[in-house]
Amino acid sequence: MATEAAARNNWTRAQTLAALHVYLQLPFGQLHQRNPKLIELAQWIGRTPGSIALKLVNLASLDPVIVASGRSGMGNASALDKQIWNELQTNWDAVALEAAAEYDGLARRHEVQPDAGLLEEWPTAEELSILEEGKTRSATVLVRVNQARFRRAVLSSYNATCCISGLQHEKLVIASHIVPWSEDTHNRLNPQNGLCLSALHDRAYDQGLITVMPDFTVRVSSQVKANKGDSFITESLLRFDRQRIRFPERFGPSPAFLTWHARRFGFL
Repeated sequence: MATEAAARNNWTRAQTLAALHVYLQLPFGQLHQRNPKLIELAQWIGRTPGSIALKLVNLASLDPVIVASGRSGMGNASALDKQIWNELQTNWDAVALEAAAEYDGLARRHEVQPDAGLLEEWPTAEELSILEEGKTRSATVLVRVNQARFRRAVLSSYNATCCISGLQHEKLVIASHIVPWSEDTHNRLNPQNGLCLSALHDRAYDQGLITVMPDFTVRVSSQVKANKGDSFITESLLRFDRQRIRFPERFGPSPAFLTWHARRFGFL
């Protein structure tokens, strides 16, 4: 017990950031010492898988969504954990990128390709729209990696389930930005700026045909309601009007971001 407590208290900022990167990419249910990602990180920084799992659940205890669900973790977050978590909330992209850099550095020092498989995913429509003509290959790859990281964080939070329709299939859902990539350079990687939506609902959301209000209920626009005689529109969109979304396991959507979207399209 004393040894475990000592190990918890001598984590460095770099080690904590590397652990945070893993936390952002894994579903809550996978934060256990048998997970290969935790075992690998433990080997890299000379710790036990159990100490990595403990660090991750302590980070989880700082997430209000986790706490509200009763899954408060160990509740022994250190002062450094809290400091980094607060920095994350202030400037999500800067801290998330710092965490990724620490993790990537560890991986490369151990001759491991960091975040292997990220670039195997097909680019999303949003991703394609922001890849400006003339970008260097390295800039394009960086955009794709960051988009894939955002997708992982959102889908792992929602268990790859559309928060409106309940469709659950990783290849049929999209990590949708609430405030678009081009509009907020500090929250591009922030899963609290994301919703997991089916391809149909993602398109409707992007076009302002639907929104999610700050109270987490869906609203359907008058444009869609004008087609209430269409059975497909009724079944796929209209029936969700004023229904509450399925809330994620962690990183709940920010009411401030939801307000931005609702106001942009005239729902507020």
